[in-house]
Amino acid sequence: MDQVQKGHNFSRYLHIYKTIYMAEFNHLAKDLQQDKKVVFTAQSCKNFHQRMLVCKHAFEQGVVPVNPFNLFGYFLYELVDRDLVRSGNNNLLSRCDELWVYGEISDGVLAEIQMFKESGKPMRFFDISNLPAEVKEISKKNLVFEDNIKQYKGYI
Repeated sequence: MDQVQKGHNFSRYLHIYKTIYMAEFNHLAKDLQQDKKVVFTAQSCKNFHQRMLVCKHAFEQGVVPVNPFNLFGYFLYELVDRDLVRSGNNNLLSRCDELWVYGEISDGVLAEIQMFKESGKPMRFFDISNLPAEVKEISKKNLVFEDNIKQYKGYI
């Protein structure tokens, strides 16, 4: 039997297996498929400890949060070169439907804002100074910048 025929037979058996056995498998997760916006949640490393509350807020707003601190920790805890994490972060950012910025603007968050701005997709900004009690949407004019980048306020 040649390789092509073996491959065809395998595909046929796999299809039969899936049809017979997998049709019986059920799980709650299979019924929870909804099309939702995917939102990149940007925040300063100074607010690293609030990453779960940031995601909680996003989920409660009906979107799916992509939070780099939850995905990679803080630079994957130095297990790989930081630029690999930055590149992964930028790839995720470019695939998201919106950018939501939480808390003070750091240099890294400013870079994410500038990259995302080029896409023309929506951005929202949130004050998290009263977490966990409150997350409040704010305008660009009310943004707070970390001391080392205050001179870049006009770049948003």
